[in-house]
Amino acid sequence: MSFGDPNNPYGQPPQQPPGPPGYGYPQAPPGVPPQGYGYPQQPAYPGYPGGNQMLPQSMPGLLMTARVFLFIIAVPQTIAALFWFYLAAFANDVSDSADDYGFTNVGNGGHMAAGVFVLIALLAAALATLSITLGVKFSRGGQGVRITTVVYGALGGIVGLIALFVGLDSGLASAVILPLIWVVFATVITAAPVVASGTAWFARPRY
Repeated sequence: MSFGDPNNPYGQPPQQPPGPPGYGYPQAPPGVPPQGYGYPQQPAYPGYPGGNQMLPQSMPGLLMTARVFLFIIAVPQTIAALFWFYLAAFANDVSDSADDYGFTNVGNGGHMAAGVFVLIALLAAALATLSITLGVKFSRGGQGVRITTVVYGALGGIVGLIALFVGLDSGLASAVILPLIWVVFATVITAAPVVASGTAWFARPRY
């Protein structure tokens, strides 16, 4: 009995030669699985689903902290704007009264002071608006929001350091607390968009 006989029912069936690849499929060497219809499979791109690095689905914790700090900073900035507007109005009323009583020099000085107070109030209002806008834009902002936040935090940190050195030089503990808090807030706001998690958040694709 020969097992090589094709008519032997008990023998090993002969091996069939491999058929041609299906239409549209590129021919792959042995041991390589077939690719998709018409197109070879592409490697996954890093940073996208299926890649080596998953995109952040929620805002990182440090960015959340910086966002809260921006909203907190906007509160005293708004209060300061209202306060300086009130001082400007008060100085203007005093100047008008001085003009009515013939104190021209006092009236002119009061009008100049009122103008300075208005400028300070507008600056405080602009900073409060910027703080709120950056905090709101954190959720969908891009590189522009990231760079603006870094610059804004760095400038705030410089101002806070100057105030901190002045407070330390005065020797008063009360003159150190607020500048120290300001420096801490500015450091977090500056660092949050720069670290890897913050950079990935602002560089993520938006649909």
